[in-house]
Amino acid sequence: MSNVDQPVHPPPTGMGNGGNVQAPKRLEEGGRAIREALHYAAIVESSDDAILSKDLDGVILSWNRGAERLFGYSAAEAIGQPVTLIIPRERHEEEPKILDTIRRGEPIHHFETVRQHKHGNLIDISLTVSPIRNARGEIIGASKIARDITELKRARDRQQLLLREMSHRVKNLFALSSSIVGLSARSAHSVQELADAARERLAALARAHALTFAHGVVESSDHPATLQSLIRTIVAPFDGQGQDGRSRIAVSGADLPVASGSVASLALLIHEFATNAAKYGALSTEVGTIDVVSVEDGEQVALNWTERGGPPVVQPAAGREGFGGVLSRIAVEKQLGGELSREWKPDGLSIRLIVPMSSLTG
Repeated sequence: MSNVDQPVHPPPTGMGNGGNVQAPKRLEEGGRAIREALHYAAIVESSDDAILSKDLDGVILSWNRGAERLFGYSAAEAIGQPVTLIIPRERHEEEPKILDTIRRGEPIHHFETVRQHKHGNLIDISLTVSPIRNARGEIIGASKIARDITELKRARDRQQLLLREMSHRVKNLFALSSSIVGLSARSAHSVQELADAARERLAALARAHALTFAHGVVESSDHPATLQSLIRTIVAPFDGQGQDGRSRIAVSGADLPVASGSVASLALLIHEFATNAAKYGALSTEVGTIDVVSVEDGEQVALNWTERGGPPVVQPAAGREGFGGVLSRIAVEKQLGGELSREWKPDGLSIRLIVPMSSLTG
C-alpha cells in the first residue's frame, strides 16, 4: 500500500499541531504562582516590621530582616530556636496562651507586650499573630508581625503626664480661687474693694499660669519657669521708670527653676508684696524703688525684697492679720515649707522669704 493509501488516524486526545495543550497552561499557572510567592517573599523581607513564623511547638521557622533589626538575632541564629528566645522570662506564660489561641484558629490583633533584644534590653511591641494553614486547611503554625511601639508608648506616657498635670493644676486653681475670694472678703470694706482685690489676685495667677506654658510645660512639667521670670511677670503691672530712667523694680541674683507645684504659691506671695508696695510702700511714691534679690544658700533659697524711698514705715498693730498674713501661713509654711519674716526699717520695708531648695525646684 502506498503512503497515500495509508489510513489517517486522528491524533490522540489533546494532541495536534500544538502537542499537549494542557502542559503550557500548567506551566503558566506554575510560573505565576512562583512569581507571586517571590513577590510576597520580597514584601516580607523588605518590611520594617519584624515578621516571623513558627510551628505549633513554638519553634521559629522563618525570620525576616525586620526581625533581625528589631531583636538583634540573625536568621541563622533564630531559625530552629524556640520563640521564647525573644520573650522575657517573666512573660514566658504568654506563649502557651498564644499557641492555644492559634490552635483554635483564632488570630490575635495588636497585642501590646514586651520582648527582649539579643543584648538584653526590653522592647515595647505590638504583636499580631495569625494561623498558618496547609492545603487541606489544617493549622500547622503561626505567623507573627511585631512592631516597635517604644516611641508610641513614650508619647502616651507624656500625654498622660500632661493630662494629670493639667488636672492637678485646674483643681489647685479652683481651690486657690475659692481661697482668694474668701480671704479678700475678710479684708475688704466694700463690694467694689472685694471685686477689685479678687480680680487683681486672679489676674496674677493667670499670668503665672501662662508663664508656665510659655516655658514648655508640655515638654517638662517639672521645671516650667524660672524664679526671675516668674517675679518679673508678676511685678510687671506695678513697675515703671524711675527718675533715672531705669526700672523701679530691679530683679537679680540666682535664677533657679521653679517646679509647677510651687508657681501658684510664689506668684500670690510676690503679687501681695507688690500690691502692698503700690498701696502703702515704695511704689506709692514717684521716687520709691524695690530690689528683689534671690540667693542660693546650700539647701535653701532666700528671696530678699527691699523697699526704699517710700513713705514713713508703720508696723501694723499686733493681732491684725490681713490677707498677706493669712496667705503667708498657708503658702509659705504649709505649701512651700518655708519661712517669711518682715522688718520695718526707717528707709523701707524689708521682706525675707526662705524656701527649701527641694520645694522650689521639685
